[in-house]
Amino acid sequence: MKNICFYFQIHQPHRLKRYRFFNIGSDHYYYDDFANEDFIQRVAEVSFIPANRLMLEMIKEHKGKFKIAFSISGAALDQMEIYAPEVIDGFRELADTGCVEFLSETQGHSLASLIDPEEFKNQVKTHDDKIESLFGLKPKVFRNTELIFSDDIANMVHEMGFIGILAPGAKRTLGWKSPNYIYQSAAQPKLKMLMRNPKFSDDIATRFSNYDWSDYPLTADKFISWIAATPKEEQVINLFMNYEALGNFQKKSSGIFDFIKALPRFAAEKNIGFATPTEILETLKPIDMISSMHPISWVGEERDVSAWLGNTLQQEAFNKLYEIADRVRLSQSRRLIQDWVYLQSSDHFYYMGTKNELPFSPYASPYEAFITYMNVLSDFKERVYSEFPSSIDTEELNSLLTTIHNQADEIERLENTIQGLEDKKAKPASAPKKASQAEKKAEGKQTVTKPKIEHTKAKATSSRGTKGKTR
Repeated sequence: MKNICFYFQIHQPHRLKRYRFFNIGSDHYYYDDFANEDFIQRVAEVSFIPANRLMLEMIKEHKGKFKIAFSISGAALDQMEIYAPEVIDGFRELADTGCVEFLSETQGHSLASLIDPEEFKNQVKTHDDKIESLFGLKPKVFRNTELIFSDDIANMVHEMGFIGILAPGAKRTLGWKSPNYIYQSAAQPKLKMLMRNPKFSDDIATRFSNYDWSDYPLTADKFISWIAATPKEEQVINLFMNYEALGNFQKKSSGIFDFIKALPRFAAEKNIGFATPTEILETLKPIDMISSMHPISWVGEERDVSAWLGNTLQQEAFNKLYEIADRVRLSQSRRLIQDWVYLQSSDHFYYMGTKNELPFSPYASPYEAFITYMNVLSDFKERVYSEFPSSIDTEELNSLLTTIHNQADEIERLENTIQGLEDKKAKPASAPKKASQAEKKAEGKQTVTKPKIEHTKAKATSSRGTKGKTR
């Protein structure tokens, strides 16, 4: 039986305000709250809220046979909690159905997997804790930022205990192979892989309302018939896309919600089901191994990471950011660490791209994006170096902080000891314990018994003495 695996990505960066050179050193708040609030509320209204409502109706209507998965970045969750809490409530309702899976990813939707393994693992753990606290579900399958995958990333993901990873169905990696099978990583054979079906996914996500498309209009029965026509042995069709495709990228007037709603009915007629990534990975066996020495993604014609790191502007900003990573991780400042996570969002580097048009960029040009980001980064670095001076190298700094932490622990231990002694000294002496009636009675019995024993002994002695005299 064929299964459709629906996965939706949700991410919104914290957009930066127009931060100029003269703000450096005096203004430590970097975000355009008005733009962030306006955008998340607008997208929630036209996409997230109605889409969540639709998904819940479909799950109930089809009695749990319709299933989906979400990957929501920590940056998006933070904004939804502040500006659109009703979206979080909608995801909680979906989680309660048992038909929805939440995937793991990085907290800041970052590119840390390409440069900093420690930061990458820290962000994944933070994100998973957030998902579990909000929805009561612990992720088992990993989905990296923009589906970026490589053998090195596979090693890290396997070490963190995930059973599988989502990956782009890039031709440069798959070659002649079909994305409609389960694969395993060549670097870590125990790590299973779900490959995105680029054609079917983009038919919905990007071509659905394109009047110039030869297959327009796309109807549910037509789409399901295409899936049914794939070879019988191809058991899984992975439809990976942005959740905003429902209502934002593809407007409600295009019929996108009606299209999605009709899919399960036509799928059932063709004996096609729906399953979550974990269900598929636990049911089907891999047929082959996939290896990727260089990182691949689901963006651009090349399906590489050039959309974020393809020019010198992007590379300069990226390297300058991560050169202070060790120092930031030593900090106990919640505000500093939060800014650190938000500044890692891949979007900041995407806005500096010069290869293609950037329809979602808030900047007039990639150069304006670069200048704004570098101004913010300069102020952020000043804050980091004020806490951990650049004159001290990282190794020495680690040693000093270890000493400080050990001293703090010793001081705390001694203070606890002193407090314990003071409490013991201040405690009043306990009053003599009053004997209970039972104890008194027992004591009385002992008093009476004792003379009897002595009397008996005396009698025995007297008897022995008499016998001695007789002899």
